[in-house]
Amino acid sequence: MRSLLVRRPDLLYVLIAGYCLLSVILKVLRPDSLEIDESEQALLSQYLLLGYGGQPPFYNWLQYGVVALFGISVASLAILKNGLLFLFLLLYGLTARLLSSSPLAPAVAVLGVLTLPPVFLLSQRDLSHTVAALFAVSLFLYGFFRALKNPPKVGHYLLVGVAVGLGAISKYNFVILPLAALLAILPEAKLRKYLFDWRVLASVAVCAVIVAPHAYWVVNNLGHATGVTVAEMKEGADSALLPHAIQGLVSLAVAALKGVALTFAVFGLIFYADVGKILCAESLWTRVVGRMIVACFLMIAFIVVAMDATHIRAKWLALFTALLPLYLTLKIDAAGLDPARRLPAFFSISGILSVGVIVMLWARVFVGPMIGDYSFAHTPYSGFARMVRADPGPPRVAIVVDDRIVAGNLRIQFPDTPIILTGFSQEAERHLPPGRILAAWSAEGKRRAEIPPRITGLLQLMPVRIADAKPTIVSVPYNAGRPGDTYTFAYIWADFH
Repeated sequence: MRSLLVRRPDLLYVLIAGYCLLSVILKVLRPDSLEIDESEQALLSQYLLLGYGGQPPFYNWLQYGVVALFGISVASLAILKNGLLFLFLLLYGLTARLLSSSPLAPAVAVLGVLTLPPVFLLSQRDLSHTVAALFAVSLFLYGFFRALKNPPKVGHYLLVGVAVGLGAISKYNFVILPLAALLAILPEAKLRKYLFDWRVLASVAVCAVIVAPHAYWVVNNLGHATGVTVAEMKEGADSALLPHAIQGLVSLAVAALKGVALTFAVFGLIFYADVGKILCAESLWTRVVGRMIVACFLMIAFIVVAMDATHIRAKWLALFTALLPLYLTLKIDAAGLDPARRLPAFFSISGILSVGVIVMLWARVFVGPMIGDYSFAHTPYSGFARMVRADPGPPRVAIVVDDRIVAGNLRIQFPDTPIILTGFSQEAERHLPPGRILAAWSAEGKRRAEIPPRITGLLQLMPVRIADAKPTIVSVPYNAGRPGDTYTFAYIWADFH
């Protein structure tokens, strides 16, 4: 297979399609309990809104469409994520092919990007909006460089505008990338003229059309849109020993190092004999991509200082560290090196990382309980759902919960029943049909006899009669757990009239 990839470089895209398909299959073969981001997507797929809170809505809109077509399930969640991941890798390879002279450059670039932790690990473990933003990154890179390499066409500029618009409603920090790209081509007289072409107006127009609906929501909900992220960036600021600016910049440097260290190590290991030659090599495209990377991180550093941020996570930089494998691929191409001899080793390392992670995540579900290691995947929502269905009485008209993870998982178990998360949608709370309501919550580590305050508060605002003031407590065996190991849920019935 490794030598076949050298002889038939286009086989790369078949392999990445197989990788994404394997990820979907292994996800479906696990118990149907969801991780944090997956739970949120399952819950929010009930609604088509202009904004959903601290994250832009592009991924939510896509998930809403997929669920509308195929229904809510683990498969519909996994297919969307891996579909976007495939498009990211596909367009990333096409961009490398566009900018390089070697037919093997796309393989080097894609195998390189698969060594980035947000791609081979975090995206498979529990990321959603970042995966959509990575797709937008590769779409932007492909459209941007295609516009620069060809005679100006309206279609190329429109593609750039679409990519920027989709990126902006995928992750707010995406807007740094096109700004960095514009700064990167300013020193190049050959490319600078593209900035002053009338077709730029078409690009701006299509971007504005895509962004406008959510921008309207942001203007009216600025606190909801930015509050969570700002709070996370200032985490630990009150107890900081160093000035906030210094601590923030140190945190940024550490996060960036975590994001790129493995990729640098893999490229260095594969091309160790030619490191000096690669470092000295230069071309028009290495200069542009290199400046883009520098400009991105300078703008991020400015934002960190301006916001008084003290805590930066490596995954927040994924959109910018994703440029590194492309830059290194172009440096290798500029050095005139033939990667054919190194490609088999590169394929082995990237294959072990990427396929190994999804196999490990699948195997962990069955191996973890042997050593008492339980995760979200082991929480027995399906067992709890069976107990609830066995409870005699009229059918449920809604389920009320106070936790997003519980909400998303019960959406999987009760796909035809509205799931109401306390404090999220007053519209949904006001328009419930009359009937029987289930209020459910996790009773792990809590005083089991008490209804959570947020559920109590919601029920008090509704014309309901609680059937039994004492909650029902049930202990359910973990998914794939050891005999005797259980998870505790509680629930109560209320009649809405």
